[in-house]
Amino acid sequence: EAYAHQDIPFEMLVEKLQPSRSLSHSPLFQVMFILQNNETAELVLPDLEISFLETDYPIAKFDLTLTVAEQNGRLQCCWEYAADLFAGETIVRMAGHFEALLNAIVNDPQQAVGRLTMLTGPDILQLQAWNNTATDYPTEQSVVALFERQVEATPDNIAVVFEDRSLSYRQLNDKANQLAHYLLSLKTAEGTTTLTGKPLIAIAVERSPDMIVGLLAILKAGGAYLPIDPAYPTARIRYVLDDSEAALLLTQSHTKAQLDNLEHNCAALCLDEMDIAGRPRENPAIPRQADDLAYVIYTSGSTGNPKGVMIEHHNLANFLLDMQQRTGITAADKLLAVTTLSFDIAALEIYLPLISGSLLHLANKATASDALNLQQHLLKHRISYMQATPATWQLLKASAWQTENPLTLLCGGEALSAELANYLLANSHNLWNVYGPTETTIWSSAHSIKTNLTDTPPIGQPIANTRIYILDGGHQIQPPGIPGELCIAGQGLARGYLNRPELTAEKFIEVELFGTIERIYKTGDLARWLPDGNLAYLGRIDRQIKLRGFRIELGEIEAVLCQYPDVKEAVANLYEADRNKRIVAYLTTDNNSLSSEELRTWLKARLPDYMVPSHFVVLDSLPLTPNGKIDRKALPAP
Repeated sequence: EAYAHQDIPFEMLVEKLQPSRSLSHSPLFQVMFILQNNETAELVLPDLEISFLETDYPIAKFDLTLTVAEQNGRLQCCWEYAADLFAGETIVRMAGHFEALLNAIVNDPQQAVGRLTMLTGPDILQLQAWNNTATDYPTEQSVVALFERQVEATPDNIAVVFEDRSLSYRQLNDKANQLAHYLLSLKTAEGTTTLTGKPLIAIAVERSPDMIVGLLAILKAGGAYLPIDPAYPTARIRYVLDDSEAALLLTQSHTKAQLDNLEHNCAALCLDEMDIAGRPRENPAIPRQADDLAYVIYTSGSTGNPKGVMIEHHNLANFLLDMQQRTGITAADKLLAVTTLSFDIAALEIYLPLISGSLLHLANKATASDALNLQQHLLKHRISYMQATPATWQLLKASAWQTENPLTLLCGGEALSAELANYLLANSHNLWNVYGPTETTIWSSAHSIKTNLTDTPPIGQPIANTRIYILDGGHQIQPPGIPGELCIAGQGLARGYLNRPELTAEKFIEVELFGTIERIYKTGDLARWLPDGNLAYLGRIDRQIKLRGFRIELGEIEAVLCQYPDVKEAVANLYEADRNKRIVAYLTTDNNSLSSEELRTWLKARLPDYMVPSHFVVLDSLPLTPNGKIDRKALPAP
């Protein structure tokens, strides 16, 4: 029946469907493909020689039209495009991809189209060059070995400062060694060694020198640490302890009572109550391998229960050595740590200064969560390095912070707006926009921002020994400029998820790329390669919505909203009530008289009608998770 009705007049279809009309585009469709495979009748007139004359059309009828005409046994392609939507080089590249796909079909006609490649020869060479990140780092060394090497080089440098307490590199190493020897000496009630093999040890402490000592001691004792934020909900802490089967829990006396009420089976020891003064100060002679676990970080899971990501020593060593070289941190620098230990990016704040001879400033909770306290700390202690999420940097911006010191800033964890990037650039010596999921060890790409921006900054290029591929749904490599899922391979890939083999097999897969079998992590992020070899982040695959038949990326709406002069931060969500779906925008602004109508008019000039939010909600601040990211679930109903 469908075949019988396949030919329908276009005007009738428009009349029946009644699509939303817009002067900006044709109704129903914007892309047309024409196959002209009928012989063209020749016009014959007496005493005249007639030939076809190709004419140019000054206005494109549709966004994109591809006409394929069969002439003299050959196919001739003609591309017509709207010049205000496409650059000429984009169409040339698209034509090359189409030709490559046709060649692939001819060469392998039995293959599913989704398994065929559009890559041209120049595409392949370009992508391989952008992923040529091989660097000879001593990744066979553990993070502990890198720290101990620094202790030998700068034993009397101050390593850690917290409020009025400080420890030199020698003192920090001595205390960590003494605690490590103590942990190794622990016995069970039956007289057997408590820590056998390479144990996982939970640590739930507030930011302090004890936290640094505890982390290093766990690693020196041959274990891996599991950071837990004492402020997390009781149910989450209980789940993490039960799921991880941690051998031991290191905590502090003022938090132990709270943790004891969790009814977990993990033995708890208080760092501030242990008598380790008589323990040996020498580095424990514990053999460590590059593929030993360094830490396990629990992140949110789509099923509702968090999942533990297992990071090995070589993962962390490769990342830290790249960051050390990339940022140029030295023994003269001071890094301010503001991130909770249970957020994976805290590992950069802790270990990067400690393997570089730098001074690690630990901000207390009151400083880390208050913009005025934070800016005073930055100025008073002449901090030269700081890492934070855009939400934290936005708080500093709102407090009218201006630096007086040469600062290197790292910003990651969420998309960085052009407005915030320009502000940070004016208040920094070096500004890095960094990107990476927990599963690939903190940051996997980095971009140095050197000039003011008008668009969202890219997330940069792969770091050392890291390869990034943009793949389609069939795990085929996308050409430069074509969006797809961002997938990561290389030294940063985690071992997998703790006690979750099925999820590990789903997210960490092996695929053939450029003739080589690669183990990759599927991030679920959308991205594309830019012409200069940087990556553009386009949002989450799972934040794609469909409204009135249109597929929409909410991240795109947010990026445009943040370009409006009076908007500081923006989040777009799909809200549904009484079967009525609409896009709602949540905003923060310094302009109390922000006009929704003016903003809507401004957006309509930059977005299609179906992408313009129907409702705007102005908030004093966007709700944040404990890790400093925007908590979308806590946004109020409009």
